[in-house]
Amino acid sequence: MLYGGCLCGAIRFEAGGTPFHRTFCHCETCRRSTGAPVVAWFSVPRAQFRFTQGIPGRFRSSAHGTRSFCPQCGSQLTFENDALPQEIDVTTCTLDDPAQLPPQDHTWTRSRLDWVHLADGLPEHDQARPGN
Repeated sequence: MLYGGCLCGAIRFEAGGTPFHRTFCHCETCRRSTGAPVVAWFSVPRAQFRFTQGIPGRFRSSAHGTRSFCPQCGSQLTFENDALPQEIDVTTCTLDDPAQLPPQDHTWTRSRLDWVHLADGLPEHDQARPGN
């Protein structure tokens, strides 16, 4: 089981199952929603994820997705894609131990900021990874 929560501690969650789609996302929406140049995410089966404390805010960030966040401190927590209702994406660095799930690739690199230089050797996908 993975455990995590927001910066202020008002929201807590747990995620089970085997994490997949461990990625660095470079899309503009992720950047703007977090204020960071890149965001690390992982996915788990939706049925294996639950909030255990607090009630997150929700924001429809695009025509196909909804993000959750802490209404007190603003930490972004999850992303749900309407086209993939069986999975939920979780911001890796909201885990109590984010070091246990290092990203395995980069997605949406066509949106990457020019001053972000990738030198980690991980696979790069111009958009979403194939099959996603």
